[in-house]
Amino acid sequence: MITRRLLASEADSLSTAEAILRAGGIVAVPTETVYGLAADATKPEAVSAIFAAKGRPANHPLIVHVASVDDLDKWAVDIPDHAYTLASSFWPGPLTMLLKKAAHVSPVVTGGLESIGIRVPSHPVLHALLLSSGIGLAAPSANPYKQLSPTNAEQVIEKLDGKIDAVLDGGDCAIGLESTIVDLSGDVVRVLRAGPISPSALSAVLGQQVTAPASHNTSVPGNIENHYQPKTPLRLLSREQLLAKMAAAGDAEAFIVLADFPKDESPSQQIISMPASKPAFAKIFYKTLHDLDRKNLSAIWFELPPQTEEWMDVNDRLQRASHAS
Repeated sequence: MITRRLLASEADSLSTAEAILRAGGIVAVPTETVYGLAADATKPEAVSAIFAAKGRPANHPLIVHVASVDDLDKWAVDIPDHAYTLASSFWPGPLTMLLKKAAHVSPVVTGGLESIGIRVPSHPVLHALLLSSGIGLAAPSANPYKQLSPTNAEQVIEKLDGKIDAVLDGGDCAIGLESTIVDLSGDVVRVLRAGPISPSALSAVLGQQVTAPASHNTSVPGNIENHYQPKTPLRLLSREQLLAKMAAAGDAEAFIVLADFPKDESPSQQIISMPASKPAFAKIFYKTLHDLDRKNLSAIWFELPPQTEEWMDVNDRLQRASHAS
């Protein structure tokens, strides 16, 4: 298979991507969060090809991306009123709602579960494709299973060239971390995957508490211990531990530090300073790890970010990325 690179800036790119998807192919598409590996969610064989390309277990559910809130009842049933309340505030955007699936939705999409994750993305390229095609797209992150999520087309091609039909290149992702997943399928509203939209922001809109359990057994994208991992071993350290580690660092070790790190105290040449702003940090998070992964290092040492709600998604990804396989 030859993987085509479709430039979103070219006039026929969307129609070409749409044709591939209608024919049952798979196309990596840009979202505001990370690149997704998309197939027509009404075609079980096409959706199965996503799992094959990623090496992802078939019992892991996928998120269906749709053009607008008006598409909700095409995929879900027993939709609570607060789904529409959240949609009015956060869609299009990085919020995935977990709802009860409609009977016609293939279990291939939902990993055999009776729930379905749905979101309306805000990336202009993908949103235009969804609007013009009317297709609901099942799309997990466009990376091999458990590996780093991609935030640009180059990263997709590096890992999936020859395994997918095309990449729709819409530039770098604006947010850089996966969407928040909120469970609306039961009596309690809860966040099942931390993302750019915090539990507090959801609570403020709904006028009720939205919980964020430290752990849960609900099967949703990203809910495995070893995930979002670079091939280079990554470990988290406090600032004090990092300074001590630097004193004996080798040339093949890299250190990722926060913006206020005292650089004059560190002898290492492999130091990357990350932005103090959470949105700016998140935008380059995966790119930084992708870049380091190409250097054949022996270790990546990462300074622990702030342990606050705003940084919940970053800390979640780091904990999974640093978990020993």
